[in-house]
Amino acid sequence: MERVDLLLGIDMGTGSTKGVLVDPDGVVLASRTVAHQISLPRPGWAEVDADALWWSEIRSVAQELTAQMPAGSRLAGVCVSGVGPCLVLCDADGTPLRPAILYGIDSRAHREIDALTEELGAEAIVEQAGTALSSQAVGPKIEWVRREEPEVFAAARRWYGSNSFVAARLTGEYVMDHHTASQCDPLYLTREFRWNDEWTQRICGHLEMPRLVWPRDVVGTVTADAAVATGIPEGTPVVAGTVDAYAEAFSVGARSPGDLMLMYGSTMFCVQVLDGYHTDPALWTTAGVEPGSLTFAAGTSTAGSLTTWLQTVTGGASFDELMAEALEVPPGSDGLLFLPYLAGERTPVFDPDARGVLAGLTLRHARGHLFRAAYEGISFGIRHILERFDAASPTVRTIAVGGGLRSPIWAQTLSDVTGRTQLVPAEGIGASYGDALLAAIGTGLVPPETDWTTLEREIVPNPNVRELYDDLYAQWRDLYPATRSHVHALGRISER
Repeated sequence: MERVDLLLGIDMGTGSTKGVLVDPDGVVLASRTVAHQISLPRPGWAEVDADALWWSEIRSVAQELTAQMPAGSRLAGVCVSGVGPCLVLCDADGTPLRPAILYGIDSRAHREIDALTEELGAEAIVEQAGTALSSQAVGPKIEWVRREEPEVFAAARRWYGSNSFVAARLTGEYVMDHHTASQCDPLYLTREFRWNDEWTQRICGHLEMPRLVWPRDVVGTVTADAAVATGIPEGTPVVAGTVDAYAEAFSVGARSPGDLMLMYGSTMFCVQVLDGYHTDPALWTTAGVEPGSLTFAAGTSTAGSLTTWLQTVTGGASFDELMAEALEVPPGSDGLLFLPYLAGERTPVFDPDARGVLAGLTLRHARGHLFRAAYEGISFGIRHILERFDAASPTVRTIAVGGGLRSPIWAQTLSDVTGRTQLVPAEGIGASYGDALLAAIGTGLVPPETDWTTLEREIVPNPNVRELYDDLYAQWRDLYPATRSHVHALGRISER
């Protein structure tokens, strides 16, 4: 019997961990998803117990999928991605000393952001790191632990992201992929693809710095202990992996300059491959997935989470019922504008204290209006981001992915608002599928240029509503600066 080589890809997302077992042609043989919840112990905090949640679910998913491998098959490689950038502080043995501090949805380090920006210089940070400091940055989170939990910082010896923590559990190796490192602002020199020695010494102090690798690099092999824990055979090559959104972009072929991925989920995330080094203080410039590549990135703080909240507060009707009501509402929502900053906002305003605003609300507006206005508000936010993208490196093609595509309104509205045609892949599994492809490339099972993507359909903008949306977008852009001081004051009242 001819041996069949298989790849295992696992992604640890915000709301679930998902794994796939894939053959070298990209055919999915088995999959497994485990839902979970992150911890929100205080306002502005978002955490995960790296052992009890991430490592536990990696073990569970890996055990189940390896048990389904056909007779005569061999696991040729494994790759894990995860939410990021995150901060997992560990002792010398790799044991977490506190819960992992999550990416931009954790905004606790706002004082450290301000202090480091003043100390290092805003322009210098953008020029060297590629990105202004915000709640997305890891450097201020390390500084927060140093100041607020000094005993934890003193005991720490190593720090990880989500995927590098798992890679260490599987192999014993202390590494971080270049892309994740480039989101650990201001610790990484993005133009030069290396650590910023001066600033890492200032912020990380005694902490050992991880060895840098590219997401498709083999970092080690599964140890005997990890094999027992996960069911993955001892000696299986482990590929580094990266942040989940970038693994997802890789999975759908967003790999050449001008390729843009729009990810529809609980938040929206945008990744565009660049033709060179560009910076914009309202965006994130990062290393890409391919060796030596660069990307722009941007993310909102709400998207699908906003419509889920609306579903709850308006009575909990079914998704299909709500979408039917929203479809009855004309574009423009009969003059209703929604500023979707219910959890603050990341790019391009970088304001954790921003709040949601409904403008133009009347007694004739109903539940369907709220839902259409929410989708329009999210789409206006993406248009705001993409205008900044195009100013530096124009988009060639736009690829849409994510669970939000099942809405009959959301993606079409975004095309109408932005004037962009979106390409939708046939395979919508997500980051775990990109992990499997990275494992296939990293282990030499397939050539580096291999792309498993098949594009299934297009979402084409409706030219009849472009003038309407241009007018509404101009008004929407004015809404945040006009209400900023008011919502900041209201936020202070709510925190009393």
